[in-house]
Amino acid sequence: MDSAALLDLLGNENRRRILRLLARKPCYVTEISEYIGVSPKAVIEHLRKLEEAGLVESRVDDQRRKYFHIARNVRLEVNVSPYGFASKSAYPANSSFDITTCRHLSMDVSWDDTDDLGELLAALEDLEQLENELSLAQRWVQGQLCEVLDHVSETVGAGPESRIYADLLASIRTEPKSVGELSDDIDAPREVVAELLEVMADNGVVRRTERGWELTTNG
Repeated sequence: MDSAALLDLLGNENRRRILRLLARKPCYVTEISEYIGVSPKAVIEHLRKLEEAGLVESRVDDQRRKYFHIARNVRLEVNVSPYGFASKSAYPANSSFDITTCRHLSMDVSWDDTDDLGELLAALEDLEQLENELSLAQRWVQGQLCEVLDHVSETVGAGPESRIYADLLASIRTEPKSVGELSDDIDAPREVVAELLEVMADNGVVRRTERGWELTTNG
C-alpha cells in the first residue's frame, strides 16, 4: 500500500479508535460498535478496509464468534524528511533471522522461551530500552542522511534547496537508468529530469551512454 492510501486509511478517526482498542485486546464487532459508538455495519466496513491493508486480522472462536486483532507482525512507519516521504506498513515474521548479521547493530537481550516471570519482565525492560536507543539512532541517521544529501547537491553546484539533483544521483549511483526510469524513481516529470541531467552532464557529473544515464568516472 502506498503512502497516500495508507494515510487516507488512517485519516478516519473511527478507524484510529478501532486500532487503539484492538491494540489492547481482540474484539468482536459488537464490542467495537459499543466502544466507539457507531453502528455494527459501519464497524464491519472499517474492519474490511483495515484487513485489506494488512493492519488487522481475524479469527473465529469455538462459538463461531469472529474476533479481530492487530496483525501480529505489523509495524507502521511514516517517514517525512527533506529528502523523502514514504510509509511502510508491515514487516513479515522471520524466526530464522539472525540479528548478528546486522553489522551496525549489537544487542544483548535473551529470554530463551523461559517461563520465569522475573526473567520475562527483565527482558521486557531490556527490549524497551533497546527500542528507545534505536529510535534515537534512527533520528541521528536521518539527520546525517540529510546533511550528506545537502553536500551532494552543493557539490554539483545546485545548492541544498535543489535536492532533486541529489535524488537523481542517488538513483543512478549503482546502475545506468533511462530518463523514464529516473522519472519514476524520483516521481518527477520526464522533461524536468531530462533538463537536470543535461545540466549535470555539462558539469561533467553524469553522462549518457547506450545503457542510460550514469555517473562519470570522476563524478
